Amino acid sequence: MHAVICGGGVIGACTAYFLARRGIDVTVVERAEVASSASGKAGGFLASDWCAGSPLDALAWRSFALHARLHEEIGSWSYQRVSAYSGLVAPEGDERRHVAAGLDWLSSGVIIGAQLSTTETTAMVNPRSFTLGMMRAAEQHGARLRLGEVTGVVRRGEAIAGVMLDAETIAADAIVIAMGPWSLRAATWLTLPLVFGLQSPSLVYDTGKDVPAEALYLEYSEDGAAVTVEVFPRADGSTHVCAFSGQGPLPMNPAEVKPDPHDVARLQALCERLSPAFRPERIIARQACFRPVTQDGLPLIGKVPNSAGAYIATGHSVWGILNAPATGEAMAELIAEGGAKTTDLTPFDPARLRPLDPASVRIA
Repeated sequence: MHAVICGGGVIGACTAYFLARRGIDVTVVERAEVASSASGKAGGFLASDWCAGSPLDALAWRSFALHARLHEEIGSWSYQRVSAYSGLVAPEGDERRHVAAGLDWLSSGVIIGAQLSTTETTAMVNPRSFTLGMMRAAEQHGARLRLGEVTGVVRRGEAIAGVMLDAETIAADAIVIAMGPWSLRAATWLTLPLVFGLQSPSLVYDTGKDVPAEALYLEYSEDGAAVTVEVFPRADGSTHVCAFSGQGPLPMNPAEVKPDPHDVARLQALCERLSPAFRPERIIARQACFRPVTQDGLPLIGKVPNSAGAYIATGHSVWGILNAPATGEAMAELIAEGGAKTTDLTPFDPARLRPLDPASVRIA
């Protein structure tokens, strides 16, 4: 069997790894570079039980365990257990402060209200390092990486026979659409629901040991609107801070995604209120990404209707890095054995949502 995975993000890399470990011939096709989009620019926060009560619960538990296991087995990326806290950023001039053990790195205007988790249930990875590490591991098991743009699929009756890569045709017994919000492009080839992107700007600081392993979710009021600021320290000495997520036009070329200078300036000013560790000269990345989202907020993981041999895995929103390992594992089982065994994919069946009319899809 030859499987072609369209997309070199974290979902594609994990699916390639678990397929290749089974001895299946795998080609990953990526338009830009591995981890070029949200998989390289996300926060990387992992939680075992933050999806409790939702259809994502079992997927999250399985994936959290796999993250720890893969780190032990492969160990080529930044991984650490963290605690998490909630709080707020006080208005200018309000110098209240709730003193909590280990949080003395924060400025006086940051008020910590509650501890959300301990190192038993939450962790952190560097998403780019994790995605690159999983792709390398897949290649060590025989997977191949091809750079290029998938422009369509090849059919044999109702079954998929391959993909068109630029001017070339690559034969395949199975294809996986794992292109994040750019999976929308595949809606002109296959029967797919809507996948859209939510834009998220972020800053990455070189904080060394000045920021401990404590993730923060802070509420902040700006012009009467509530904003959530997320602070994610990593074991490699970098700290990722994001806020001001929202909808924006999705460039059809992932390489054209750029942060809005105004949003970056707002975020930088806010970061400087959080801690002296967030000094301007420590900024190592000003960036933005688009998280893939579906109409009901649940990912699309499973067989594509009306196209034998076609599969999709995308739409994970804020939990893409967390749920990538269990998604890749279940996709490999589905493709190789005809059904997922480790995780029930029923809640994520693409057939649950109304498909797009291909004529309504406009590709720039």
